[in-house]
Amino acid sequence: MEAIEFVDECTVHVRGGHGGNGVVAFRRESHVPLGGPAGGDGGRGGNVVFVADTNTSSLLDLHRRPHRRAQNGVHGEGMKRTGADGDDLVIDVPVGTVVRDHETGTVLADLAAPGATHIASHGGRGGRGNASFVNRFRKAPRFAEYGEQVEERLLRLELKLIADVGLVGFPSAGKSSLIAHLSAAKPKIAAYPFTTLTPNLGVVRAGDVDFVMADVPGLVPGASEGKGLGHQFLRHIERCAVLLHVLDTVPFESDRDPVSDLDALLDELREHDSKLLERRQVVALNKVDLPDGVAMAELIRPALEERGYEVFEISAVSGAGLDPLRFRLGALVQEERATRAVDLEVAAPTEVVITLREDPRHFEVEQDDEGRYHVRSPRFDRWVQMLPLDNTQAVRHLQGRLRRAGVERRLVEAGAREGDEIVIGGLVFEFDPELEDLPAEEREAILAGELDPEADEGWIEDDEAEDWGDDLDDDLEADLDEDDVEAGA
Repeated sequence: MEAIEFVDECTVHVRGGHGGNGVVAFRRESHVPLGGPAGGDGGRGGNVVFVADTNTSSLLDLHRRPHRRAQNGVHGEGMKRTGADGDDLVIDVPVGTVVRDHETGTVLADLAAPGATHIASHGGRGGRGNASFVNRFRKAPRFAEYGEQVEERLLRLELKLIADVGLVGFPSAGKSSLIAHLSAAKPKIAAYPFTTLTPNLGVVRAGDVDFVMADVPGLVPGASEGKGLGHQFLRHIERCAVLLHVLDTVPFESDRDPVSDLDALLDELREHDSKLLERRQVVALNKVDLPDGVAMAELIRPALEERGYEVFEISAVSGAGLDPLRFRLGALVQEERATRAVDLEVAAPTEVVITLREDPRHFEVEQDDEGRYHVRSPRFDRWVQMLPLDNTQAVRHLQGRLRRAGVERRLVEAGAREGDEIVIGGLVFEFDPELEDLPAEEREAILAGELDPEADEGWIEDDEAEDWGDDLDDDLEADLDEDDVEAGA
């Protein structure tokens, strides 16, 4: 069985590195009174980065190893030492690779230029150590954040070859022989259809112009719907500036002729992408080294020229007629390059690419059939995931952050009241809103009840006063906590 050497489509699983955990630590040194918290932050996880590399010609390596992980961040240490960031995982892909979301098919990046990069998966944030949570109300925090855990992404990579001239034709029309004669490419050539199983690229020189020619497997009627082999590689001619139709003047089948072959090729291109028919197109009548080929070329050439095509009679075996074809293709490629350069120069001052991103402060509140209220926000999910919620101080810190973000007010507006279940980041919390977040009439009713001298709830026994004061201080501490400023949040 022949080994796979060329892959132009593959599915990859990528995941940035997890962030390192922050640490809870205190200074314990002689002659350093009240050393205080000294827990360092965790390092950030590495990114997974795709880079368009001219020395890479296939997606074969990703096809063989589709699971890629970047390095995790290192945990923080005492004495406020921050853990090292994880190394980025740089993956070389061929120039012309298109990155898509596997589920939606949305194009995430088109790496059409050498050196173009795309961060496929960002690394997780490092957790903050307890030294980062010190403020005037919390002198000795005994909690730290976990590193952010990054979810795996499923991507679809497609390679669209970067070539100036694309060869289009039926199987055994002579495309491989043509590119082998015009360039240093050495495709497989044999006297049977579908000899070419993978695209071939060759560099052709025409005077002082060098251009890249692409040979793809032959097309047959129905290729755009999956028939034959050529449908798998139609995408490789999407970037070509010039299309060269290689027509067989001596076809194997008696019911075929070059004109009907051309019509069939145009139909398949139209079905795949109608914009392909807007490209510059040239016709090459191949195999004129044979008497029947010469007779067929003389017969059909006037009809093709009437349709507006430039027609060249060639022999890919003997080399007859190849020089005029090569120089004409070079001239067309040069014209297209000049046109594209002018278009880019004109568009550069005015063209602005705007990428719309959701405001990280945005969140949604929804109630399910069971009466639970779901707060949906990647930002809040990250807060929940990174905090050790078995720690009372961490819980109060989270409450303060959510309240300052407006979550309590939005929940009250959505109908949530004390004792209702709130779901954030997959965890269920019991709602306990602040008095000022309640509607005015409810707030007045509660205050009226507290001021009623005959209402037991309004009185606090002497032995409970100290505990009540401690709780009030804790609530004030959570409300006034100002240490949750995040970069980019």
